[in-house]
Amino acid sequence: MKSRFLGTALATAALIGTALTGTVVTAGTASAASLPRDCSKALVNVPAKETVNVRTSPKTTATAVGIWGKGKKGTVCNDGKAYKGGSYKACGKKSNLWYYGGDKKVGWVPKTCINW
Repeated sequence: MKSRFLGTALATAALIGTALTGTVVTAGTASAASLPRDCSKALVNVPAKETVNVRTSPKTTATAVGIWGKGKKGTVCNDGKAYKGGSYKACGKKSNLWYYGGDKKVGWVPKTCINW
């Protein structure tokens, strides 16, 4: 009886905590809102290995806002730093690392497809 009550109390506390903060913690990725999008320190004239979608957040299910064409030179923002996001297989490699950048539109692109 005592352990049953404790389990119910812990589950209730977890639900209340989630309701109050409005967030659920997930391992491995940061929320798109917390990822830096600083293009003041950027690498320029960086070509794409293949044509890739430029996305609103670092995951393959995010909305595509444009494309970065194969061989087209663009910008990699955040001083060329890659960030963890959703897993993908692109340009012959598997990864979960993404760059923020693009050639015409700026957004999240798979790191494996950018020549830097």
